[in-house]
Amino acid sequence: MATFFGEVLSVYSRAVEEDDEEELDENEEDEQIRRELEEKRAVHLHWSPEITESLRSGNKLQCSSFILAVGHNAASFLSAYVLASANWDAAGRALAWNERSRSGTGQSGEESACVFYRHKDDPSVLICNVTCYIAEDQLFEWTEKVFDCLQSRELAVTVLSDRSVADYKTPDYLSSSSAPFLRSLHSSAFGDRPVCPSLEQPNIITGLPAAVLNHCQVHRIAAVVYQCYSDVAGPDSVTVENYKPVLNKLGRSIQGNSPPNQLIC
Repeated sequence: MATFFGEVLSVYSRAVEEDDEEELDENEEDEQIRRELEEKRAVHLHWSPEITESLRSGNKLQCSSFILAVGHNAASFLSAYVLASANWDAAGRALAWNERSRSGTGQSGEESACVFYRHKDDPSVLICNVTCYIAEDQLFEWTEKVFDCLQSRELAVTVLSDRSVADYKTPDYLSSSSAPFLRSLHSSAFGDRPVCPSLEQPNIITGLPAAVLNHCQVHRIAAVVYQCYSDVAGPDSVTVENYKPVLNKLGRSIQGNSPPNQLIC
C-alpha cells in the first residue's frame, strides 16, 4: 500500500494467510492421495518359497524359454495344449490392481489372473498366463519386475496375444472367413523363422506384448510376438487352435504334450 507521500507500507492480511494455509493443506492431502493410489496400483510379484529364497540370495531364475500368453484365447491355448499335463508347477503370480482388474486383492495362485508356471523336468522353461488387464501406467513396472527376476543370457521369449480383427488395418477387403489369422513381430536378436507372416504396417502391437517386445529389443533378447486377430469376442475354440503352429517352435518339453481330444473354452 502507498501513502500520499509515496511511502510503501507492508499490509498484513489474515485472509490471505488463511487461504495459503488452506491451499497448503489441500496440496498435502492431494499428495497423500496420490501416494496411496500409486502404492495401490503397484505391481507385486509373489513367487513360490523356493524361488523367493533363490532370488533373495541374489540368484536370478535360470530361464532359457519364457512363454507369455496375453488374453483369454492365448491363455486357453497354453492351458489346453501345454499346461494340461502334470509336468508343470505353479511358480508364482503377479498382482496388479487397476480400474478394470481386481487381481491385486490378494488372490491365491490358482485364482489370480496372472500366473507363472515352471516345468518340473526342465525348470528353465517358464510360462505366464495373463487374462487380466494391465493398465498403461503399469506395463513398464510389470515388465521390469518380471525380467529382473530372469537371467537374460540365451533367453528366448515367445508372446501369444489376442486382438480383435476390427483393429487390423489393410487396404484390401477382409472377409469374415479370413479370421482368425496370425501375424508376427520380433526383436532384432530373434534369428529363427516365424510361423506366420510379419505384421504389416501401419499395424502395431500394444499393451503388455508391446512392452515386453520393447524390453527385449533394448536388452538384445530374442523375442517374437504372435498376434492372433479374431472376429469373435471372448474365448473361442477356433481362435485358440489358430495358435497351434507355434507349438512346433517351442521347446521339446512343451512339444511332447499331445493335443486334447476336445477343446472347451
